[in-house]
Amino acid sequence: MEISLKGKNALVGGSSKGIGRAIAERLAASGANLTLMARSEEVLKEIVEKLDRSLGQQHHYLVVDFSDFPAFAAQMESYFKEHSVDILINNTQGPAAGGALDKTIGDYQTAFDLLFKCAVHTTGLALPHMQKQQWGRIVNVASISVKVPLNYLALSNSLRAALVSWAKSLAIDIAKDNITINNTLTGYFDTERIAQLNAQKAQKMGIPVSEVRAAMEAAVPINRIGKPEEYANAVCFLVSEQASYITGTNIPIDGGLLKSL
Repeated sequence: MEISLKGKNALVGGSSKGIGRAIAERLAASGANLTLMARSEEVLKEIVEKLDRSLGQQHHYLVVDFSDFPAFAAQMESYFKEHSVDILINNTQGPAAGGALDKTIGDYQTAFDLLFKCAVHTTGLALPHMQKQQWGRIVNVASISVKVPLNYLALSNSLRAALVSWAKSLAIDIAKDNITINNTLTGYFDTERIAQLNAQKAQKMGIPVSEVRAAMEAAVPINRIGKPEEYANAVCFLVSEQASYITGTNIPIDGGLLKSL
């Protein structure tokens, strides 16, 4: 199946590295015009220069800080006054690791701004254009922890669960406009985030990082950690015309790790 996104404008959050970057590269390779969002302008410039332009695509970037919601919200409002988006990928960096007993109300508020408010606000700004043209695709990059919470990621567990519940509610309201919204539930992927979490876990347990990674790989039925490019392939399908009958879903991309139905 050949996926063409030629002529579509895509806005991809957290696209300077890891899964976000892989998604941006895959959408560009399928013909979309990309706007990348992340904190590092130097890295964003480098990525934009390397994105596929073989079909006449035009690519841009925005330097944003998802952890500063007032500033981020203002940037998004300014951006959408002059631009329209057909494909929106809501993706940010993850909140700090730690268990429920380690976190304060302030920590939860910060995570709420990062994981929930940024996605909801950006989606609200993107929807009028999608509704007017009767076509749109929204994907929220979430985690398998919304189904099976990980005790060392209390903030992520809580707020990502809220996000996917909101998305399910929204899916019902926008389906009539030929707009889909889906959540991808991330398993173990070879990213800086996983490397950081593994390092923290290894230090806490007093074992080598290699042992933590080996145990992680052994827990996955496919017996390895995923590649960001594999994740991006699934997202590219979800934002294509071929996925027009898929909405309001939570789709695990995890090598079979998630044991629940």
